[in-house]
Amino acid sequence: MEKISVIGAGTMGASIAQVFATAGYRVVLADTGLEQVRKGKNMISSSLQYLANKEKITQEQRDAILNRIEITDRLCECAQSGLVVEAVYEDVLAKQEIFKQLEQIVDKDAILATNTSSISVTQIGSVLKHRERFAGMHFFNPAHRMKLVEVVGGAHTDMEVVSCIIQIAEEIGKTPVYVKESAGFVVNRILIPMINEAIGVYAEGVAQAQDIDTAMKLGANHPLGPLALGDMIGLDVVLAIMQVLQEETGEDKYRPHPLLKKMVRGGLLGKKSGAGFYTY
Repeated sequence: MEKISVIGAGTMGASIAQVFATAGYRVVLADTGLEQVRKGKNMISSSLQYLANKEKITQEQRDAILNRIEITDRLCECAQSGLVVEAVYEDVLAKQEIFKQLEQIVDKDAILATNTSSISVTQIGSVLKHRERFAGMHFFNPAHRMKLVEVVGGAHTDMEVVSCIIQIAEEIGKTPVYVKESAGFVVNRILIPMINEAIGVYAEGVAQAQDIDTAMKLGANHPLGPLALGDMIGLDVVLAIMQVLQEETGEDKYRPHPLLKKMVRGGLLGKKSGAGFYTY
């Protein structure tokens, strides 16, 4: 497997493409418009330049990594890829449409994977004729720094496909964890409700945002407080995951806090919008 495609050139997709290219793979980074994929490659360029400035990599290595990344606005350019990782926004219909098209483009032995953070892998893959080659490959933001990859098997996923994704994850320097399909998988099922609870503590006036985060950093040894983490993830993403957890389990403990809904409606999404619980 020499060529890998990443669909979606946003923050997450660009970071995933950087990981694969750094590991020596030729990468196709695709999105619906050339402007979007150019922005994605510029993000990668800036990230690599930061590493070069810190002398983590040489300028020659930076240039070589960038040269391994091809950008396109056409899915047909993914045809020769042995693995395609979709990393678009959390919308099941959008993801399904991409995979229906990809199935007509890639080789019959190619692996199709979704980076979804909470949507059912089985549901996304239900539109495919060959569901056995479809799985979840869930990176964490920022993918070029975070070590974990959740490898998620759907109802029809062949275990040989799971094994292959685990092997690739290890080759690119990640630590894979195999997860049976469930709402939120492992990390987000535990983490996102914690952020939601922190929002409740803030909404009740128990403590200010900075004090809540300081308490969790120093009292629970967390590297980042839950409200700052929510801002980094994107409060719209936090809300979407909470809604999936509540819908899939039917349990009230996963009910999104009203303040979370209000902030998302108001466009206060965190870092991506310039303001959330903090101003950026």
